[in-house]
Amino acid sequence: MKRIILTGGGTAGHVTPNIALLPRLKELNYDIHYIGSYNGIEKELIEQFGIPYHGISTGKLRRYFSVQNFTDPFRVIKGLGEAKKLVKILHPDVIFSKGGFVSVPVVLAGKSRHVPTIIHESDMTPGLANKISMPSASKICCNFPETIEHLPAGKAVLTGSPIRQELLSGDKYKALEFLHFTQDKPVIMVVGGSLGSVAVNDAVRSVLPELLQSFQVVHLCGKGKIDESLKDLEGYAQFEYIKDELKDLFALTDLVISRAGANAICELLALHKPNLLIPLSANASRGDQILNARSFERQGFSMVMEEEELTDEKLLAAVHKLYDSREDFINAMNQSSQQDPIKTIIGLIEDAASK
Repeated sequence: MKRIILTGGGTAGHVTPNIALLPRLKELNYDIHYIGSYNGIEKELIEQFGIPYHGISTGKLRRYFSVQNFTDPFRVIKGLGEAKKLVKILHPDVIFSKGGFVSVPVVLAGKSRHVPTIIHESDMTPGLANKISMPSASKICCNFPETIEHLPAGKAVLTGSPIRQELLSGDKYKALEFLHFTQDKPVIMVVGGSLGSVAVNDAVRSVLPELLQSFQVVHLCGKGKIDESLKDLEGYAQFEYIKDELKDLFALTDLVISRAGANAICELLALHKPNLLIPLSANASRGDQILNARSFERQGFSMVMEEEELTDEKLLAAVHKLYDSREDFINAMNQSSQQDPIKTIIGLIEDAASK
């Protein structure tokens, strides 16, 4: 039996692609282990699948000043020692890393034990953790054609991001019943990220009366972001987040308004959902969402509106334009080369494990 170590953590986006690989890895009879931080979100997400979970110490390497810059290097060094010990004991055939700072010691430990390692970079330009890991990787998977020029020659593979296969098997009639929606108006899904985007939430709610004349709206607004005054509005349903019913909601959805996190937009591509992306402002991030969104726009998969440009009139005009030209976006997504990320990545894992 071949053994694989999966790693990645810090945010859900560094974990869910690993979860998407689990069913196929189990079919191929891999002995799967996961290395993450002691108490990160990855521990909570992975343990529900019955995968052996091993915690290590982790610290963040920052480009800016912080008091924690003095203590975190020691945590990283401790984590590297723990990762080396685990890799020695588990003796895996291959390591697959989804990034995040907890993954760095695992990748470095793999190199020290001559274990082939594949890493996956979600964003257009590699984050600091993956930049540190790249020299130790045998292959680097990415989501965007433009990313390849930032990666070492001969290592880069355009795979797309693995998404949970159950998202492809939704039932729109279950969603109609769940939401109490009708079949006579198209449905817009609004997604503001797991924490909920105040800017996206406010923009959509300010044009709800006009939107609801032509559409029904299901709004995943994030934790603590429910607007009680809109609870009984016909044709509008809001939730902090949705888990089990998400596949059905996607099956019913005609258009999506979303932030531009890499995993979220790769799900929209896999589901062939025409979308309007409102990326997180460069003032609040390193600007990766803007780059992600512009790449999807260039490929004909998305319309993009930057947060600073948002007005009621522009948002309404963009939604109507997106709906009127939805078939063009669906056709472009149908022609994407990233049709089966799981198959491509599993192929790379199988090749590495058999060497």
